[in-house]
Amino acid sequence: MLAQARATVPAPGALPGELRFQSKFDGYRALVFSPWPAPGPLLVQSRRGSLMQSGFPDLVAAAADLPDGSVLDGELAVWAEGHLSFEALQRRAVSGGKAAARLAQEMPAHFIAFDILQLDGQELLHVPYDERRAQLEQMFTDRGLDAPWTLCPETTDPATAGEWLTSWTQVPGVGRAGQPQTRPA
Repeated sequence: MLAQARATVPAPGALPGELRFQSKFDGYRALVFSPWPAPGPLLVQSRRGSLMQSGFPDLVAAAADLPDGSVLDGELAVWAEGHLSFEALQRRAVSGGKAAARLAQEMPAHFIAFDILQLDGQELLHVPYDERRAQLEQMFTDRGLDAPWTLCPETTDPATAGEWLTSWTQVPGVGRAGQPQTRPA
C-alpha cells in the first residue's frame, strides 16, 4: 500500500482500528529478497519490478546478515554529505560495476525495513501487520542487524506521531506514514 499525504495526524478513532505511524524517507520503495535456498544472490526490486542490486553492491555484500528466504519491504536510501540524498540514490541506482563499487564507498546505501513479507522461506502475507512487525523486530534483535539494515521507527501514539510530523519534517527526506495494525499485507 502506498502512503497518502495528510496535513495532520489522524485523531484516535478517525480511521478503523489502531494505527501505527512510521517515518517515511525520501528514497525508493523496494523489496529485498534474500536467497532461498542459499547460496544465491540478494535481489533488490523496485516498486515497479526493476531489479536494482547491481547499483548497490554494499547491500549485496551485506546479504549474509539476513536470514535465508526473507523478503523485506522498505525504503532504499543513500546517505551523502551528512544527510539522506535522493539525488545520490538516483546516481547509485543507474550505476554498475566499478562505478557502483566506488559510489558505495562514497555514498553508502541503507535499506530501511518497515515490513517483512517472508521469513525463513515462509510467506507472511496473510499474517496481520502487528505480528509481522513483531517478527521483523525480533529478526533485527536476533541477528544484531545494523547498517546497512535499518528498522523504520514506529509508534502507535498519535501525540508522538504529531511531534515527529513537526520536528522530523525539518530533516531533509523524512516524513510520516500511518497504517492499521491488523491489516494483512
